[in-house]
Amino acid sequence: GVAMTQDLLKLENISKFYGRVQALDDVSLTISDNEIVGLLGDNGAGKSTLIKIISGAVPLTSGQVYWHGKPVTIKQTNDAIGLGIETIYQDSALVTQLSIARNLFLGREPLKGPRILNRMDKQKMEQVASELLGQVGISKQIPPKTPIDALSGGERQAVAIARAMHFDSELIILDEPTNNLGVAETQGVLRFVRNARDSGHSCIFIAHNIHHVFQVVDRIVVLRRGEVVADDIDPRTTTIEEVEKVITGDLDFIEGEMVSTEETASAS
Repeated sequence: GVAMTQDLLKLENISKFYGRVQALDDVSLTISDNEIVGLLGDNGAGKSTLIKIISGAVPLTSGQVYWHGKPVTIKQTNDAIGLGIETIYQDSALVTQLSIARNLFLGREPLKGPRILNRMDKQKMEQVASELLGQVGISKQIPPKTPIDALSGGERQAVAIARAMHFDSELIILDEPTNNLGVAETQGVLRFVRNARDSGHSCIFIAHNIHHVFQVVDRIVVLRRGEVVADDIDPRTTTIEEVEKVITGDLDFIEGEMVSTEETASAS
């Protein structure tokens, strides 16, 4: 048969109600292997809800999630992590009192010797931690023993990203990863996202700063009031201004064309 490019993640007709409030309305979306997708939309458009469903933080009300073409149920965060989906929030859940090395391996510590002793292999953790921090653009030597408390926002973010890379997540969701970061740190995060594709990862990238999205993504998806209004905007052939108008509802993107919403309203 013909080899088809496999969808990594496919969402089919996902709806989410909080009581009577509909946060997502029949959302369908696919993410392919080695693809970086930017997810855009105003506050309240449903971006966070969608991410929470994929990452297992909240259950969907109806619809089906497929992973590598097979139907899956994601009921809690461990389900998503088990599949290979890591989510990095702007205030990623790092345990601030623990060291960088401990945070990188939280819950998945490499063990040494008999299982009963359950001694963590600290040397191995610290060695891996050093390598990873270099990969995510923390060039200054920070000892892996350093507690998270002592790090800047960008350095904390880099630790969270390093953790996602190390555990070989196939899909990395970055929710506002450039918030509260300095210029150099922001560039480090953006460089990581860009390189993620080359190292075999897919990413969903969410940022208020549309310029950051344009710098790194292959494709842009726009949510408006809980619905997908565009899922195949190409940042190379579209202006930031046009995408902003799709977000606010002044333009629609239909079959690869920008259409003013007055035209679509009169046509329906």
